[in-house]
Amino acid sequence: MSRTIAVNRKAKRDYEILETHEAGIELRGTEVTSIKAGMVSIEEGYVEARGEELYLVDVHVAPWPYAAPAFQHEPRRPRKLLLHKREIKRLIGKLTLRGLTLIPLRIYEVRGLIKVEIALARGRKKHEKRRKLLEKAQRRDIARDLGRC
Repeated sequence: MSRTIAVNRKAKRDYEILETHEAGIELRGTEVTSIKAGMVSIEEGYVEARGEELYLVDVHVAPWPYAAPAFQHEPRRPRKLLLHKREIKRLIGKLTLRGLTLIPLRIYEVRGLIKVEIALARGRKKHEKRRKLLEKAQRRDIARDLGRC
């Protein structure tokens, strides 16, 4: 019953995903309509801890073209994530470990509500990315060869 609106395609290539969580987003009116219309980009986004709260940063939500200027929102403003307090404390504790970060994987709609899937991840080095692409190409070649037999 969920409809995917935006996907971070670079995430699985650039990061090793350790665990995922579902979170709500605190949005303004025109942001909801823009996101439901697919006018959102999460490629550069990340999650930042500020005090005991988590914020979605650098996610671009385009202004809704049919709204009055007084009701428009700032496209790249930080948006508060809605999670249970113990989940937030656990994630902030894991963020303090060396090399871990929180990134958005996808934004989707469930029963009219906008949700974001965030992942606790570790960044990959350049040579790891190359090795992963090489392994993927090899698996594709093997599958193609088996299909010809």
